Amino acid sequence: MSEWISELAGRLVIGHKRDGRSIYDPQAKLELVLACRESGMSIAKLARECGVNANQVNSWIRLHERKMAKDRSSNEEVLIPAPAFVPVHIDAAPATSAQAPVSMNMQARLPNGVAIDLRGCDVQQASSLIEILGRLRCSTSTKV
Repeated sequence: MSEWISELAGRLVIGHKRDGRSIYDPQAKLELVLACRESGMSIAKLARECGVNANQVNSWIRLHERKMAKDRSSNEEVLIPAPAFVPVHIDAAPATSAQAPVSMNMQARLPNGVAIDLRGCDVQQASSLIEILGRLRCSTSTKV
């Protein structure tokens, strides 16, 4: 293991800035972060053997974990798209002149907490509202 660590330490620093700070190889940084995340590995010991401050290695680990969490959450959104509206087909009954308009009561609660409450509307009004809502762009279909 110490041979691998010395080889990693040799590849880790690839240059220095004017103010003396080191420039690190991204691949070697990733290897060090992954080695630190293994069970039983001491971050302080690995950092010391590679010639890096343990606090710096800890910040690399936190950045790596945040990136992995962000990648997982973005993949979940892509893999499991949830439809915002379910298509509803309403067949309107033919109205006769002697028949009064049919009123209906409808309530819906969406997963995002929005509640729709239609009381006393007729079939044509409900159908128009559902059609309009179906054409709206939802947050799951828009990318920021």
